[in-house]
Amino acid sequence: MDASPEPQEKGGTLVLIRRQPPVSQGLLETLKARLKQSCTCSIPCAQALVQNLFPVLHWLRQYRPKEYLAGDVMSGLVIGIILVPQAIAYSLLAGLQPIYSLYTSFFANLIYFLMGTSRHVNVGIFSLLCLMVGQVVDRELQLAGFDPSQDSLGPRNNGSTLNNSTTTLVLGLQDCGRDCHAIRIATALTLVTGLYQVLMGILRLGFVSTYLSQPLLDGFAMGASVTILTSQAKHLLGVRIPRHQGPGMVIRTWLSLLQSVGQANICDMVTSAVCLGVLIAAKELSDRYRHRLKVPVPTELLVIVVATLVSHFGQLHSRFGSSVAGNIPTGFVAPQIPDPKIMWHVALDAVSLALVGSAFSISLAEMFARSHGYTVHANQELLAVGCCNVLPAFFHCFATSAALSKTLVKTATGCQTQLSSVVSAAVVLLVLLVLAPLFHDLQRCVLACIIVVSLRGALRKVKDLPQLWRLSPADALVWVATAATCVLVSTEAGLLAGVFFSLLSLAGRTQRPRAALLARIGDSAFYEDAAEFEGLLPPPEVRVFRFTGPLYYANKDFFLQSLYNLTGLDAGHSATRKKKGPEVGVSDSSLADGKDMGSVSSGTGLVVPLAFGFHTVVIDCAPLLFLDVAGMATLKDLHRDYRALDITLLLACCSPSVRDTLRKGGFLGEDQGAEDELLFPSIHSAVEAARARREELAAADSAF
Repeated sequence: MDASPEPQEKGGTLVLIRRQPPVSQGLLETLKARLKQSCTCSIPCAQALVQNLFPVLHWLRQYRPKEYLAGDVMSGLVIGIILVPQAIAYSLLAGLQPIYSLYTSFFANLIYFLMGTSRHVNVGIFSLLCLMVGQVVDRELQLAGFDPSQDSLGPRNNGSTLNNSTTTLVLGLQDCGRDCHAIRIATALTLVTGLYQVLMGILRLGFVSTYLSQPLLDGFAMGASVTILTSQAKHLLGVRIPRHQGPGMVIRTWLSLLQSVGQANICDMVTSAVCLGVLIAAKELSDRYRHRLKVPVPTELLVIVVATLVSHFGQLHSRFGSSVAGNIPTGFVAPQIPDPKIMWHVALDAVSLALVGSAFSISLAEMFARSHGYTVHANQELLAVGCCNVLPAFFHCFATSAALSKTLVKTATGCQTQLSSVVSAAVVLLVLLVLAPLFHDLQRCVLACIIVVSLRGALRKVKDLPQLWRLSPADALVWVATAATCVLVSTEAGLLAGVFFSLLSLAGRTQRPRAALLARIGDSAFYEDAAEFEGLLPPPEVRVFRFTGPLYYANKDFFLQSLYNLTGLDAGHSATRKKKGPEVGVSDSSLADGKDMGSVSSGTGLVVPLAFGFHTVVIDCAPLLFLDVAGMATLKDLHRDYRALDITLLLACCSPSVRDTLRKGGFLGEDQGAEDELLFPSIHSAVEAARARREELAAADSAF
């Protein structure tokens, strides 16, 4: 930057000289320039575009095997081991076959390895998204004439549909069974979700996810966790109840469970009790001694292995009627294009999935980037997560996003880069090609236990509610409203309610901000709230008013009301009465409000300002973020009313944007001197100027 001339002096004080703003191009010229820049093709531009789209090309060249490889391999193995039982379990939430969850975990890890900017985030199956996918799948199955209460897991369904998937998936709906149509719905929903996210990334809309505040996300996670727990209760008890849809699903499900509790399967109940006890105890011990454990214990995998062996050798399915996972085929199914008709039906449902998946993924990526000292790019994260949905949708996968629990495990086991995702994908691939049929006799209640225990973190957030209430009641209201709506209505409605109450709380904070009269701190040049601090000295015959918020159409009336109440003078009403006084017989002394110091009339019959106890009002504009047209009109009217009452209105500490708005809005007039008379760099300079003007007027009046 070129050296600037020193500030000039005027009347013994420093004067700031405004720089001449650069000549701005018109909108058409700006669009042409950006379009020309975007369409310019060269080898360096193409290389930069490819590297931005695939960050792996950049960081892989800087990979240090001696430092990173051991941690990446270890964390990848651990995550892969954890992914297998979770993938099989979360298929219950999505209402799909376990093999599709394994497909999803495999492809998501590989694609995020290529396109993700976070070194630690794990992208894959996520319980909240699985629940949302499952609700859409159940609804569309019911509309297609299938029975949603018929679970997708089980030997009968697998044998009729999935074993012949290579032939049935290419046939029409009339030749496609329940499981086949369910995955069609899930892939169509996933593709639309991914397209939304990719479009958001292309349009640079990564900032949109920031409007989903942390209390909103926590409340949504809490409400969705209760919904997930409700959906898994039937598997814990081993009962068959209809799958309820629509508002009140949670309540109606619990009522159905109470009515069917007498039909509970004793074998499933005992297995659930044992598995829950083991899993919860192991999790608590792991949390307590996590600093001593170099590698987290894969409790879920151990429970699944033991439960599968017990179920197989004990013949729990044939002897006690316990529901099991059934046949899980190996290999990959041929890719298929999602059905456009189904995509049209679920286009609206995909909006909530895209927002929730994007918000959780970006927030997790930014959180771990801050803690480890690097940066991530929100728009590239949108592209990465979107491609994790778009491309796998053609390979019978469903919606994915970043997951907190597995990301924490990755960091705890020494993850350094996304190379660990390749190791995790290799573990899942091994299960897909070889080990999947070994889980044939795994009980569904064991899978439900894994899902329920994974909700511990989200359900524990309810303990943070009292502290959140003490910190910010508005945020606590957003949390409660989001969680309650998720439970009582639906997860989609909960998300909408959370967004609505977040915007409402934001509007409420700006609509009724704090207002106060300021007083001087001793002999200093600083002023603070006289109602909050003791021993302050109010400036004589001057009122200093602070309004801690923007001045716009929604709070202009509150601004005037606060100013009038604190100063004890309704300037608008008093100015109107003064103008009408001679006509309607209103005396000058009646212009002052009840809090005034008495009317003092001059020889000419005009009310002097001291009749109200002050002759100047100084507005501290430092907290004033912006002015809109209504706010500008309010200040102009206030200036006019005070001038009619012979009271001076001064503005102090205005930001450059507020000064520009005042200048463009005509508040300062066309004369440069008017700006110097109305705007001051500090409150103290405004108070001193008001005092000096008062003394000059008094001296002139005495001389006259």
